[in-house]
Parts: sequence; structure tokens; C-alpha cells
Amino acid sequence: MMMKSFLLSFILFFLLLLLHTPSTSSSVLPVCNHQDNSNLLHFKNSFAIHTSLYWRCSSYSNKIASWKNGTDCCDWDGVTCDTTSGHVIGLDLSCAMLEGEFDPNSTLFHLTHLQQLNLAFNNFSNSPIYPEIGDLESLTHLNLSFSSFGTHIPSTISHLSQLLSLDLSGNYELTLDELTWSKLIGNTTNLKVLVLDPIDMSSIRETSLSMLVNFSSSLISLSLSYTGLHGKFPSSILGLPNLEELSLFGNRELKGELPKSNWSTPLSILDLSFTAFSGQIPDSIGHLKFLNQLLLPNCQFDGLISGFFWNLTQLTHLDLSWNRLHGEIPSLLSNLKHLIHLDLSFNRFNGPIPDVFDNFTKLHLLDVSFNSLGGQLPSSLLDLTQLSHLDLSENQFTGSIPRKNVSLSKLETLALNNNFINGTIPDWCYSLSLLIELDLSQNQLTGSINKFSSFSLESLFLSDNKFQGDFPNSIFEFLENLKYLDMSSNDLSGLVNFSHFSKLENLTYLDLSDNKFLSIDTNSDVDYILPKLSRLHFSSCDLTAFPSFLTRLENLGRLDLSNNKIHEKIPNWFNDNLLHKWKSMDIIDLSFNQLQGDLPIPPARIEILSLSNNNFTGHIPSTFCNATFLNALILSHNHLSGMIPHCLGAFPSLNILDLQVNNLHGSIPTNFSQGNQFQTIKLNGNQLEGQLPNWLETLQELKVLSLRANKFYGTITTSFSAKHPFQKLRIFDVSNNKFSGPLPATLFENFQGMKDLSDDSTHQPPGLSYLNNSRSYRLTYNDSVVVTMKGESIELVRILTTFTTIDLSNNMFDGEIPHVIGELSSLKGLNLSHNKISGIIPQSLGNLTSLEWLDFSWNQLEGEIPVCLTNLNFLAVLNLSQNHLEGMIPTGKQFNTFQNDSYIGNPMLCGFPLSKSCSNNDEEAPSVYDQEEESRFGWKAVAVGYGCGMVFGMFLGRLFIKTAKPLWLARLLCGYSY
Repeated sequence: MMMKSFLLSFILFFLLLLLHTPSTSSSVLPVCNHQDNSNLLHFKNSFAIHTSLYWRCSSYSNKIASWKNGTDCCDWDGVTCDTTSGHVIGLDLSCAMLEGEFDPNSTLFHLTHLQQLNLAFNNFSNSPIYPEIGDLESLTHLNLSFSSFGTHIPSTISHLSQLLSLDLSGNYELTLDELTWSKLIGNTTNLKVLVLDPIDMSSIRETSLSMLVNFSSSLISLSLSYTGLHGKFPSSILGLPNLEELSLFGNRELKGELPKSNWSTPLSILDLSFTAFSGQIPDSIGHLKFLNQLLLPNCQFDGLISGFFWNLTQLTHLDLSWNRLHGEIPSLLSNLKHLIHLDLSFNRFNGPIPDVFDNFTKLHLLDVSFNSLGGQLPSSLLDLTQLSHLDLSENQFTGSIPRKNVSLSKLETLALNNNFINGTIPDWCYSLSLLIELDLSQNQLTGSINKFSSFSLESLFLSDNKFQGDFPNSIFEFLENLKYLDMSSNDLSGLVNFSHFSKLENLTYLDLSDNKFLSIDTNSDVDYILPKLSRLHFSSCDLTAFPSFLTRLENLGRLDLSNNKIHEKIPNWFNDNLLHKWKSMDIIDLSFNQLQGDLPIPPARIEILSLSNNNFTGHIPSTFCNATFLNALILSHNHLSGMIPHCLGAFPSLNILDLQVNNLHGSIPTNFSQGNQFQTIKLNGNQLEGQLPNWLETLQELKVLSLRANKFYGTITTSFSAKHPFQKLRIFDVSNNKFSGPLPATLFENFQGMKDLSDDSTHQPPGLSYLNNSRSYRLTYNDSVVVTMKGESIELVRILTTFTTIDLSNNMFDGEIPHVIGELSSLKGLNLSHNKISGIIPQSLGNLTSLEWLDFSWNQLEGEIPVCLTNLNFLAVLNLSQNHLEGMIPTGKQFNTFQNDSYIGNPMLCGFPLSKSCSNNDEEAPSVYDQEEESRFGWKAVAVGYGCGMVFGMFLGRLFIKTAKPLWLARLLCGYSY
């Protein structure tokens, strides 16, 4: 009985077990679909594995190594299968080191159940994205970024109507046309993420861009950086209700404005960097309460920053650099306590920086450089414990550097250069443990330079201050990692043995120029070498010979020995080094020495060569024709003879050609072409002859042309071969030649650079801007012009970009003064003296409101002096002498300050200041000679110093002493200043 009961129980238990056992299909991993398995293996075999691709990814893996025949593909790396059907629905081969070309018949396109496909960070050798991609209609996520796909994106990509995310970024050869764009946007209306940078989308029109509003209910992230978009970007896109990230970075021709109202979206990242977005930053931006990163550098925003802006309390990254924003930075800045990155550089902010940084516990970068900020440096800056980069350079800060206890233990860069900071360097600057760069140059710092113990320091810039005392030898002891050292233009003293620099094995840049009390021992017999030194500047160091240690410098690329007393010929070893050792030499400045003999042989890659103001003789050798990379060639003020080599006209990048004041003869080479980049051509003071070549007018970048004091002849005309001849010319000097014929009216019509100077105002930092004043050019060259005023020839140096002059004096021009000259509204100097010009003075010259000197003397002008010339408020020098002018001299304003010598030689002129009255009944006009002369440098000289133009500073003192007639100088009270 018990046995039967046991068997019955066992049978029941077995039956129940069978009933409750799950089926195989739901209890084990899916078995890969056989066809998908085969397709994947074929796909694998079409590519190679290349380990050099690993740098593209933070991590990499040979994922397809696990793909083996006879194994289940659902177990392979990067493969995801449907749990029911076994079809492959996900394929992630990102960073899989695949290399090779895609086949248009690739079996990948047979995986029609794929929902997610990621091939990012591989190398498919510029293979097209084939139209078969459209067969994968189940795709919701497609990522082909940074995988070297090329050519056009096929229109069939629009068949992927289920897409939620599309990332084709990093494929630099891809293009997207307007038809494909329209289909894509029209069919994939559920897209949440769209990343297409930097695909070429330049063919997409404004109207097509507006189609992005189709994603009004879905789009979360949109990135179209560096896609070549242009036109106006629809502001409505910025207000899409679910948009969290938007990047249009690098579309320089893409215009747009920020929404002025109803702008309340979940935006967390807005990046419009390097676009043409403009206008003011509106109040509505304060509604973006989730905004985390606001990146607007290199745009065209202007105006004040709205007070609502400071409501963006969640900001971690704020970059408004390189715009035209102005006004003060308010104390409400303290609201942004989560900031990590704050960049307001290259704007027009003014006033002091609010002292509110003590609560910025997360700030890593603070940059307000290139503004007009002033006042003292806030002491709370020293409380930024996480700060690694602090740049306050190129402003107007005053006072001393704060000296409170600091905890800037993470500071790597400190830049306070180009301000008005005084006092001494505080102790904490010498001991910052992680400091890499310290730039205090171009201030008014004083005292001695103490011991640096920042062992990490690589760049130390202390130039253009008032430091005194001995050269700090501690540099040789503690700064073994130093790469860049600039202590030029100070008052340092003592003797520096150059051999000590051999301890700085990483030194790349060294500048000790212009320390008048500092002596450098360059003749040590110690066998030392600086293996990395490439830039050496020893200008004004009282050298009398080429330093012998130069022979050991293997990598020298820039050498400045200007303004010394080197009086020898160029040594043979120096020429040998130029030709064979210094293969990277691109700048040489040996100007203002007493060098003799032949010119040195320029190395092939030289870009700037300045040998001016020496005693070089002989011809310009044919070896100069090998220097095809020349950007500036300055051989002026020597004793060179012969002809100008024709090859100089063919150098494509030559900007500056200055051969003035030599003994060169012959004509100007005729092979200069329209492709040349000349900005300055100065050939004055030679024996050159011939007619003015018409090809000059094809030089579209030419700003300075000086041919004065040669033997040029003939008429000056235009050939009409150039569409806009001389459109940027600012200085035109052909005086003291033998030109004849009428004044070149057609030429003046095209002097656009003397009418409109707005092209220099875009994106320039505040302050003065000089021609050729980049760091490279400033080393060797400053543009100058010779002007003749009151019989004095004065050389004006460091010419402002706004300086414009025309000098046609001492020729044989005839005919009348063209009315068109009156359109040159920016003209500051006009000299037509010593010619045969006749007719009247045009009324249009009254429009030259910037004019500072005017010389029409020694001509045959007739008629009356136009009354409108009295409106030239900046006119400091006037010479109408030796003509046939008649009638009453106008009075009022500047004309009340001109003396007799402005009008002598015009027997029919009358009135003040001449002694000849205009009627017999009038009293004799008062003479300026009756005025008091008790002090040549009294109050009058001081008064004249305020508000005058460029002319004043160059020749006031000389004429004051020479003429002993201080009152005529009162005309310099013109209210104009640079």
C-alpha cells in the first residue's frame, strides 16, 4: 500500500514538473539568426585591423577578434540581438580599429533589423555613404562620426524615418546638398539628436534652415559647427521648447540675433562661437535658468550687458570674448558662483573690476585681457584657490599688485602685461609652485628682481619696466625648466657671463635688449651650447663684434643684433651658418650698426631681413633670388649701388620692400604682378629713373608708396587694368622727381584708403594701431614718412594706420587742382608745392576736415583764397606763398594764427596778417612781431601742447628754437589728439 502511494506521488510530482518547466525559447540566450551571423562574418573579412587608429579614442579594442565562424554572433563583442527572433538589432563597432574601404554591396546593409549602428572612430578611407544605407529602415540611432567617410550624403538617408539620433560629425569630406537636407528634415520628424559638424552644408539656403522647426516637439541636441552655413539663422530655432544643446561654432558667415522675447527653453549649452551673430544680448537671456555653458566668442555682439544676464546662476562656462561689448562689469557678477571658465577678453569694457571674487570657489580661468578696464587690481582675485589661468593684460590697471597672503597653489599662468601697474613684484609671485608662465611686461614696475623659486616656470616676461639692480643670477640656479626669458627694456646692470645660460638646457627664447647698464660677456672660452635656443635678441647691448657663441647655436631661427656698434664685415662663419646650419632662420635684424662690405647671403627660408642703417656697399646679389619666402626686406640707408633685382617683384609674400637712401639706379623691375602682397614700397633717395609703372595700381594691399628724390619722369596716369587701383593707399609720395603733365585726377578718385578707414576698426583691441606692428614686424620695422613743413624735412616714424598724406611737390605738374581731392576726407597732409599748377583753389578742399598741413607754394595759382578753408580746424601749417592769389585773406579760427610767411609772394593779397591793407581807409593790420617774446618756452609752449595733431610732436621744439616766433605755433591749438 505504501509502495503504491509513493509511486502515485512520484507520478503526480513528475507531471507537475513537466507542466511548470519553461520552454527553451524563454529560458536561454537567443541564438543568432543564421543569415545575420553570415553577414557579420563577411563584413568582418572586408576590413583590416590597424592599431595606429587607437589615438582617436580614449580606449580602443579589437572587437571583431571574437567574431569567429561556428560561434553564436549574439555572444560577439559589440553585437546585440533581439531576445525573441535572434536578429541583430544593435551593432557597436566604435573604436574598433577598422580600416579599409566600404563595399557598395556590403553585407552590413542586409542587417535590416538593425536599430542601432555605431561605426564611430574607424577609418573607412573616404568611402561614400552608399544609398543602401536607406535599406536599414529600422534604425533609431546612427553614428558614423570620425570614420573618414567622403563624398555626398545620399538622399536615401531620409528613408530612415525612425531615427532618433544621427551623428555624422568629423567626416571632413562629406557634403550635404539642399535636396537631401529637405528630405531628411521632412521625413525624420522624431529626431532628438542631430550632429553634422563639420560637413559641408554651404549649399543650404536660409529658407531650408527654417525647416528645423519641424523638430519643435522632439529636438534636444543640434550641432552644425563648421558646416559653412550662411545667411540668417532663424531665431525661432533657438526657442524650440525641448532644445537643450545648440552649437553653430565656426560658421563665420552665419548671421543671426538672439530672441528678444518669449525665450524660455531648457537650453543648457549655447555655442555660437566664430559666427556673425550680432546685436545686443537681450534681457530675455535671463530666462534661461538651466543654461550651463554660454559660448559667444568671436561674434559681433555689442552694447551693454543686460542686468538680467546675471540671473544665469547655473553658468559654469561663460565666454564673451572678441566682441564689441562695453560698459562696466557690475558687482552682480558675484551671482555666478558656479563659474569654472570666465572669458571677457577683447571687448571694450571699462571701469574697475568689482572686488567680488572671494566666493568663486570653482573658477579655473579668468581672462579680461584687451579691454579698457582700470583702477586697482581687486584683492579678492588672490582668493581664487582653484584658479589656473589669470589674464588681466592689455588694460589700464594702476596701482600695485596686491600683497595679501595668497593660496594660488594651482595657478599656472599669470599675465598682467601692458598695464600701468607700479611698485615692486610681491613675494608671492616668486614662489608659486605650479606657475608655468609669468608675464609682467610693459608696466611701470620698479625695484630689483628677487630670487625665483618656482621650479616649474617655463616663461618669464619682465620686459619694458623700470627694474633696476643686478641681473638675477638665481635664474640660473632654480629655473632649469625655463624656455622663454625676456628682460629687455629695463635698467638692469652688472655683468652677465653668457656661458651661465648653458645651465638652461630648455631655453628657446632669450631677449636682453635695451638694458643700458647691463654688460654681456659673450667671449667666454667655455665650451657650452644651448641646444634649443632658436630666438636671440641682443639689441642695444653695446656689442662691438659678432658674439662667438653664435657658432655653437644649432637651431637659431631669429637673431636681433640691431642698434649695436658692430663695425666689421660679415664673418665667413656667419655666412656659412646662414647657408648650412641655420636652416630654420626666418628673421635677421642687423640694422643700426656699422657693418661694412658686401651684404650677407640670406638663407632660403628667411622671412624678415633688416640690414638698414649700416655701411654696406656693392650690389644686391643674385643670391637674394633664392629667398622666396621673404615678407620684409629692409636695406635702407646704406651705400648700395647697381639695379634692383628683378626677382624681388616675383616674391609672392613680400609685404615690405624698403631700399630707400642708397645709390641704386636703373628702372623699377617690370615683373611685379597682381598676385603680390606689397603693403609698403619705399625706394626714395636713390638714382632710379623711368616712368611710373602701371602695374603698381594692381597691388591691392599697397598702403605706402614712396618714390621721392629720384629721377622719375613723364605723366602719371591709370591704365584701367586694375578694377580698384590703389584702393588701400595711405601714403603717396613722388616728390622731388621730374614728373609732368596734369595732376592725376583719375588716380585720386580711387584712393579709397584716404576716404574711408573703417576697414581697420573691425575686431581690434582698444588703443593705438600701427602699420606692421605685429610681434614679428615690431622687431625690425616701423613705417615712416618724410614730410616738409616750414622748410624743414621731418621724418615721422611709427605711422598710425589713420595717417594719410599726398606729396607731389618739386616736380613739373601743370593744370588745375582736381576737385576730387576734396573727397579724400581722411587726408592729413597735402603738398603740391614747387610745380606749375594754375587755376583757382577748389572749394571742395573745405571738406578735408582732417587736414593738418597744406602746402601750395611756388605755383601759379590765382583767384581768392576760399573762405571755406577756415573750417579746417586741425590745420596747423599753411603755405600759399609765391603764387598769383589775390583779394582779402580770410579770417577766423585757424587763419587768425598764420603769419606773413604763409602768404608772401602774392602781391595782390591783402589783409591780416600782411601789412598791406585791403583799402586805403583801413588801419594797418596788427603785426605778429609786435607780440611779446619774453619767453620761448613759457606758458604759450605749454598751452600749445594740448589737443594738437601729429604734426606738433614732430617739429614743434625745433621750430620754436629756430624761428623765435612762438605765436605762429598757436595754430597748433587744434583740439585733435591721437
